[in-house]
Amino acid sequence: MGDTNPLPGKTDLLALLRQHWRHAAFRPQQEEIIRSVLAGRDTLALLPTGGGKSLCFQLPALALPGLCLVISPLIALMKDQTDSLRRKNITAFSLHAGLSRKEVINILQLAAESNCKFLYVSPERLETALFLEHLPALHVSMIAVDEAHCVSQWGYDFRPPYLRIAALRDRIPDAPILALTASATPQVLEDIGERLELRTPALFRQPFTRSNLSYSYFKIDNKVQKITEVLAKVPGSSIIYCKTRQSTREISEWLVRQGISAVAYHAGLTREERAQRQEDWLKDRVRVIVGTNAFGMGIDKAGVRTVIHADIPESVENYYQEAGRAGRDGQKAFAVLLAGNSEAASLEALPEFRFPPADQIRPVYQQLMNYLQLPVSAGEGQYYDFDLTAFTGNFGLTVPVVLNVLRVLEQEGLLNFQTQVFLPARLQFITGKETLYEFGKEHPALEALIQCLLRTYEGIFDQAVNIRERQLAYLTHKEPAQLAAGLAQLHAYRIVDYTPARENPQLYFFRDRPAAEELYIDPVKYRERKDQYATRIRAMLRYLRLEEQCRSRYLANYFGDKDATDCGICDNCLRNRR
Repeated sequence: MGDTNPLPGKTDLLALLRQHWRHAAFRPQQEEIIRSVLAGRDTLALLPTGGGKSLCFQLPALALPGLCLVISPLIALMKDQTDSLRRKNITAFSLHAGLSRKEVINILQLAAESNCKFLYVSPERLETALFLEHLPALHVSMIAVDEAHCVSQWGYDFRPPYLRIAALRDRIPDAPILALTASATPQVLEDIGERLELRTPALFRQPFTRSNLSYSYFKIDNKVQKITEVLAKVPGSSIIYCKTRQSTREISEWLVRQGISAVAYHAGLTREERAQRQEDWLKDRVRVIVGTNAFGMGIDKAGVRTVIHADIPESVENYYQEAGRAGRDGQKAFAVLLAGNSEAASLEALPEFRFPPADQIRPVYQQLMNYLQLPVSAGEGQYYDFDLTAFTGNFGLTVPVVLNVLRVLEQEGLLNFQTQVFLPARLQFITGKETLYEFGKEHPALEALIQCLLRTYEGIFDQAVNIRERQLAYLTHKEPAQLAAGLAQLHAYRIVDYTPARENPQLYFFRDRPAAEELYIDPVKYRERKDQYATRIRAMLRYLRLEEQCRSRYLANYFGDKDATDCGICDNCLRNRR
């Protein structure tokens, strides 16, 4: 960025802000972060939930030539942000699960040859030969690492693929890196800088206290009654967090019986159901959404008045991030945590259960590979349907035990268990045009469907393409079930190769799977992760046991904000004042 490309002035940045985001002014520290990136500096920004993280990389990317490479771990978040940018007439693409090789190549070529400003990628993509082959043509001017705490093994959400990001430095040495996170302790912040190989980064952190957010904790066994009381006292939109899907259903049904509009939200719902329930809540057609922690990432609803936790989160980071979804409009809001009398003791015992010994991991791993029918030295880059209930039933295992083993395998960089994956239906004609013509005459009931496929999808003879079954049902005037039956018939006759859409949970393999006896788990790192997990549990338990200390100040201190003062509005502050 020399004299030929002077840095945009304050007026220019405000003009971009008003043009694309319709905001009259920046939020605290946003402009300083943007200027740091525009000056070519590596930058690390710790912005609490609702602090406007995405604007910190989206706006400077518009002011710079070339595109911004955004590394994000969440498919849903990628989709939400690319859709939002496109509504602003800003060109953005994402490389997400379910894309064929041809589609990936097409997106990479479009990103290189068009006026594309943003390319969202998952960290797993970064080292693929296909991505590295196209990288030089992408004209990357900056790299944004979202959820940067995932790079730290000391963080609460460590993801091994994030360790690959630093390798980009050798290939794009001039592009500054902006690392963003909403919740990181001082130790994690330091680790982020080292793992991403940031060069004397500018560090920005916002205060962790929220003057409008009142924290409170109730030790109580009748939680639904307390939830009803809180909602009766505090009108307005609410989120209730639960640990299990069953709890989300039971609490939402209880609230409906009390005359409070509520819906459950969890990974077991179909994609359409989740989207509809989220939309109803965002548009205030439903007052309360009762969800597992699958809900909330990327959600920016300003007027949430209460966030209620019906179960104790496993870390202060999770609690702070989820509770922080209340009161983003600056008006008074409440974060309420409920716990039964025995829950703290159960939480204290969790590290031993969550980190099983290796001799318990290997048998479950072998059963998992048997279930998937996945041979040794195979699987890299592949998705496999995984029915957790069927698997546990077949092998006489419990769901928590299997989930704990899957977490260990994720931490070791072998696989990733994704509960919210939508893989679109795919189809390719595998017969010649003459045979297809004769088949159409012999099966007139399927002829309209064949013609519709040929008209709607270009190149469907040459390669498998994603098809939209709802659109095809509309175009052929059929019910979705009739359309699916027609496609299945064409597949059975070997006219097409058809894979129906999949919304089942998926196991994605980062590398070929080893034999069970060769599965290596580094004992030193495993013990360190267990100790770190136990430390986070203890920090959460200390929060529960606070009797006089300000809750808001405790949370701020945990994240290294030593200048925080008492909030005056949490339950402990109010009790002290009385």
